[in-house]
Amino acid sequence: MELGPLFASLAEVIRSIPRSELLVAALMAMVAGWVGSAMVRRRIAFGGMLRAASSVVLGLVLLTVMLQLSRMDPRFDIAVPQLGMPEQIVEGGETRIPMAQNGHFWLRAEINGVPANFLVDTGATYTAISEDVAQRAGLTPRRGGIPIMLETANGTISAHMATVDRLSFGNISATGTDAVIASNFGDTNVIGMNVLARLKSWKVEDGVLVLVPKPADIAATPAI
Repeated sequence: MELGPLFASLAEVIRSIPRSELLVAALMAMVAGWVGSAMVRRRIAFGGMLRAASSVVLGLVLLTVMLQLSRMDPRFDIAVPQLGMPEQIVEGGETRIPMAQNGHFWLRAEINGVPANFLVDTGATYTAISEDVAQRAGLTPRRGGIPIMLETANGTISAHMATVDRLSFGNISATGTDAVIASNFGDTNVIGMNVLARLKSWKVEDGVLVLVPKPADIAATPAI
């Protein structure tokens, strides 16, 4: 087993800790639990309370992580509370995207009103925004979020989640969308499955990607 990639991923997580309040809270709770256990063994007052409090905090951190991750699956949009985060909605009319000469599907979109080119990638779990576009669109990492580890052509990198108020392309508009931002992600912006999975359907017909939002009475429109 090669340990190099594992150590690189661990290093990325460690570097992300100062920017993640959730990880800081988890580490502090773990230390408090260790101190509480030591106090209990030495019969020092309040050791049990400290240990119990650390367990509660760790439980809340785990619950928060689970709820954040559940936002990637539209099946949990209604069943799971949003923790103050906006509902992710994708709506509009059918949009057709012709295949580019390189065999990929590219589109021109606006993210919070800022125009940018996006690659539609059905193999990408997350919608990803380059740091340059994120800055111009006023996107900032979500407070208290956990770092997301992404596999790229340059190896594993650490990214942070942000909320896009509005992402529009063709006849489709997505609001409250989660997206990841990474300083070393490069210049490519990607529309991933957290947006595509909220469509009614998507398919490729004769070299054209057809995106259909959930309303059933939408009409076909010209390619963009």
